[in-house]
Amino acid sequence: MISKRLLVGNADDARNPPPQVSAVLMVAEEQNVTVPSRVIYAKIPLKEFGEPAAAALYEAVEWIASHVAGNRLMVCCRVGMGRSVSVVIAYLCCIEGMAYDDAVKLVLTRRPGGMPLPRLQEKIQDVCRRRQARVNSSTP
Repeated sequence: MISKRLLVGNADDARNPPPQVSAVLMVAEEQNVTVPSRVIYAKIPLKEFGEPAAAALYEAVEWIASHVAGNRLMVCCRVGMGRSVSVVIAYLCCIEGMAYDDAVKLVLTRRPGGMPLPRLQEKIQDVCRRRQARVNSSTP
């Protein structure tokens, strides 16, 4: 558990989430899972071990932001140590406003053995800039 509303899990957790989890985001490109009907589900594929595509990372952050309120949300990948951890770090930076080092420390303290994807900090900066540009363009 990363926070009260945000968890990290693996593919098996996605197939059979704990009863308190009401939304699952699968970020493993190679995983196709069926979740219980009570669970809100989305798949935003990221490649294992590679640097994340900024567009997919942005989409994942936005999905979490739009579903975390009112849900306990679990972000999952094959093992629950790389892509899922990286997406949660991106969410904490771009939505919660945490500094990258603080987000990494929090997530890795709560998910020992986690391994953020290569060039994650750079990709998170891209996502945050894109979000800010969207906010600025919609402000009159």
